[in-house]
Amino acid sequence: MTSLSKFSLILVSAFITSDSLICRLSAAESTVPLVLKLPKHTAKGTPEDLPAGPNIEPPPDKAPAPLQVPPGVVNVALGKPVTSSVAPYTGELTQITDGKREPFDEDAVEFKKGTLWVQVDLGKPHEIYAVAMWHDHRLIQAFHDVIVQVSDDPEFKSGVTTLYNNDTDNSSKLGVGTDREYFELEFGRVVPAKGVKARYVRAYTKGSSLSAINCWQELEVYALPAK
Repeated sequence: MTSLSKFSLILVSAFITSDSLICRLSAAESTVPLVLKLPKHTAKGTPEDLPAGPNIEPPPDKAPAPLQVPPGVVNVALGKPVTSSVAPYTGELTQITDGKREPFDEDAVEFKKGTLWVQVDLGKPHEIYAVAMWHDHRLIQAFHDVIVQVSDDPEFKSGVTTLYNNDTDNSSKLGVGTDREYFELEFGRVVPAKGVKARYVRAYTKGSSLSAINCWQELEVYALPAK
């Protein structure tokens, strides 16, 4: 190989490396932290007998690092209609997307025991980057069979994508989950969605470590309009 050929090869390699670096920097700069305005911490203290084990996260002592999302992402679930597998016996379904998630009785929507789902209709498909949820942080507890799915089918019979599933024993018959249970605190749980396109968001629970009943405070969906 001539000296000129070697020099040309070095230049090409340098351009490729530089272009790759620019692409990586551009990708990093094209996201921003998803900063949530968190509700107040519950004043009821920590129970002495919190469950523990390999399938449950220890209680955090600080807020988790914020998820990175594209600029312009907003909570498109705010004020959107909510349906559920059974009617609540305390509160109204509209409260699940009203933006209120404080540890107060009036902000909680309670349902009977068993596997339950609530579903938000976003009105049209969106590019979803995160789903944030608060079940009941009036007391520190871990909810069971927390499953989050999205689809363009309101009946969730086709085109279903599962974003989160901590049902490790498949007791809710929606597939074996690999996520861990977590304790309800003011931080909620923010589930990454990586821009999946969907109109409907459905989330399941099956009681908690404190009670067989199901409860919801807020379900938020951070997204952009689908292209």
